[in-house]
Amino acid sequence: MFDSILVVCIGNICRSPTGERLLRKALPAIKIDSAGLGALVGEGANPIAAQVAAENGLLLDGHCAQAFSSELAMQYDLILVMEKSHLERIKKNYPEASGKTMLMGHWQNQLEIGDPYKKSREMYQLVYTQLAQSTARWVLALKK
Repeated sequence: MFDSILVVCIGNICRSPTGERLLRKALPAIKIDSAGLGALVGEGANPIAAQVAAENGLLLDGHCAQAFSSELAMQYDLILVMEKSHLERIKKNYPEASGKTMLMGHWQNQLEIGDPYKKSREMYQLVYTQLAQSTARWVLALKK
């Protein structure tokens, strides 16, 4: 079992905060946080992402975007990213973290979870659903 998980996307305002909070809700004993490869440092969660999450019973209140770094990566046992391009970016720029980095959608045939930023509300809802399903699969895998 992993003791800590870092959820990563690009801006750290839509996907990764949602994934972080879903995992925290399901795995309260594990240290879980999120970061962005191109983080909008200091920003809160995207308002539409927060609204969609709230409609599904999940609060993103108090989120503050932070940047992914080697130092941050060293603090976590597992790093979950949204897209294969994120895996490649970590492999190239943070090789020390590549061995513990996997897709959030790993258990769903390597599902990539697209970025809803500046897209339709329906896209935010789709992303929430994909993150919730991915979280459920990770929880099952981690509890084995």
